[in-house]
Amino acid sequence: MKDSLRERIAVVAGATRGAGRGIAAALGEAGATVICTGRSSDSPSASAKSDYDRQETIEETARLVSRLGGTGIAEVVDHLVPDEVAALAARIRTRHGRIDVLVNNIWGGELLVGGPPQWNTPIWNLDLNKGLRMVRLGIETHLVTSHHLLPLLIERPGGLLVEVTDGTAEYNAAQYRISVFYDLVKSSVIRLAFSQGHELAPYGATAVALTPGWLRSEMMLDNYKVGEKNWRDALTDRGSSQPKAPPDFALSESPRYVGRAVAALAADPERRKWNQRTLNSGELARHYGFTDIDGSRPDIWRYITEARGSAQAVALDEYR
Repeated sequence: MKDSLRERIAVVAGATRGAGRGIAAALGEAGATVICTGRSSDSPSASAKSDYDRQETIEETARLVSRLGGTGIAEVVDHLVPDEVAALAARIRTRHGRIDVLVNNIWGGELLVGGPPQWNTPIWNLDLNKGLRMVRLGIETHLVTSHHLLPLLIERPGGLLVEVTDGTAEYNAAQYRISVFYDLVKSSVIRLAFSQGHELAPYGATAVALTPGWLRSEMMLDNYKVGEKNWRDALTDRGSSQPKAPPDFALSESPRYVGRAVAALAADPERRKWNQRTLNSGELARHYGFTDIDGSRPDIWRYITEARGSAQAVALDEYR
C-alpha cells in the first residue's frame, strides 16, 4: 500500500495512542499527510490535558507517521472545545484547502469505564458525573469535530469519514456493553456513521463505523505487563504478580491492523459501496488482503459470531 495515499490529506482526531496512533501510522505507511490531534503534548506550554496520566504524546505520533513514509503534523486540540476545533479547521483550510480522510477516534473514557469488577453496575449505582463525562468524551467530541471539519471533506468528491467504535452493529444490537453509559456511547457512534453517511452521500463522500477487535493498545499491554514484541507471554501462567490474559487474547491485534483497514478503505476507488455500514478490521483484512504487523489476519468478531461458547473445541488459530 506504499504511496497509495500520497497527496491525500487525512485528519486523525484522537491520535495520541491506541487505535488513533495505529490509524495515523498506517496512513503514514501509505504516504498520506496526516494531521494528528490530541491533548497530550511534548510542549510544556500546552494547556490541554488528557484524562489519562500517560507518557504518549501527539508529537510522537506525528514523528512516527513521518518515519513510516508520510508527513505527520501534530495539532494539540481539545475536541470538547468548539472554538479549538473551529480554529483547527481554519488552519487546515489555509494550509491544505481540504480533507480527504477524517477519522473520528476521540474517546478517553477508559478510566471512567473501570475494570471488570465495576462492569454491569446498574445506572442508579453509577457515578452520574463520570457517566456523563463518558458521553461527552465519546459522543459530543465526534459531533463537534464533524460540524467543523466535514465542510472540508466535501470540498471535492471522494471524501471518507471513519467513526471508530467498539463492537459490530449486530453484536452491539444484541449485547449489553459494560454499562448504560458505555453501551450508549458505542452504539451512538455506529448510528452517527449511518446518519452522516446519509448527509454525505450527495457530495460523493462515504461514512463508515469501524471497530477493531481486541486491541493491543499501550494501556492493554501495560495491563498484562507485556510489550508488543512479547504480547503472547500474557497467555501463559507467570505467577500471581503477572496477570494472565484469557484465551481470546490470542486473537488480539495491534493498533496498526485497524489502521491498515482505514488505509485500505481510503485507497479503494469503490469505497462508496461501504457507505453507512459498520465494519471491522478482520472483515476488511479478508476483503482487501492486508495483514497485521506480524503477517497474520486476526478476526475475533468472526470468532465471536461463529465459535465462542460452542460446545465443540475450536482452534483459535483458524481465526488468525
